[in-house]
Amino acid sequence: MSEKSYTSWYFLFSVVIIYIITGVLAPSVVIPSLSFSLNIIINIIPVFALVFAVMALFNYFVSPKAISKYIGRSSGVKRWLIAIAGGIASTGPIYMWYPLLKDLKTKGVSYGFIAAFLYNRAIKIPLIPILVFYFGLKYVIILTIVMIVVSIFQGFLFERIEKVGFV
Repeated sequence: MSEKSYTSWYFLFSVVIIYIITGVLAPSVVIPSLSFSLNIIINIIPVFALVFAVMALFNYFVSPKAISKYIGRSSGVKRWLIAIAGGIASTGPIYMWYPLLKDLKTKGVSYGFIAAFLYNRAIKIPLIPILVFYFGLKYVIILTIVMIVVSIFQGFLFERIEKVGFV
């Protein structure tokens, strides 16, 4: 038996009431704030719609079973590209991926590949529009490239550690 918490609703209604009271008492304070929020929403909605469409298509056509099938058959550069793309595109809570990754490990996939996959989960496609909005496209591109390169380095490091026998 679990009770549903209404704390988030209470908070939302409190904020709405505070905005209404402030809007009645000092509209010159509320109007710029609402205008700024509306401008942000208008700028972000088209990008979110595109990202949502891409993620929906990806989730429809690519499943964890399909990824594991391709991983088992790939080697070399292709394996690292699958690790990077799979990590970036993976969605949902991380603990849901652990059984699949464990299964891949028992099928011979190295810890380096798993480390690169997990590292690239930090690159979230749905958050890219917000990052671009706040930090600029140049920063996001450089950050993404650095994260991908470091994930490969981390993967190689884990493979070396695995060969030595520490893992």
